[in-house]
Amino acid sequence: MHNFKELKVWKSGIELSKSIFTLTKTFPADERFGLISQMNRAVVSIPSNIAEGCGRKSSKELHQFLNITLGSAFELETQLIIAKEFEYINNEILNTTCNLVTEIQKMIYGLQKSLNT
Repeated sequence: MHNFKELKVWKSGIELSKSIFTLTKTFPADERFGLISQMNRAVVSIPSNIAEGCGRKSSKELHQFLNITLGSAFELETQLIIAKEFEYINNEILNTTCNLVTEIQKMIYGLQKSLNT
């Protein structure tokens, strides 16, 4: 069992969650049950699955939850691109936020790699 609160990737996921929730508040109200909901759920899934995986008994189980976390990160990245296509965000916000997502993806890969050794 790992202490998820000490993991940099978990902390980054919490910070990204705060950013996405703030960002989606600027989207049109008619997106409340569409893109806003999808993005908020995807971003919350990132630190949540890290925490859940850390609570499991084996590194193999943690590795599987990290795979789910990666899926959520790539899902969020796609949703950010869609938000840009609908002009809910600009290029600067897209690039900045996608860079944060990419950093988290790299950290997840690194954590997975450390579990394999």
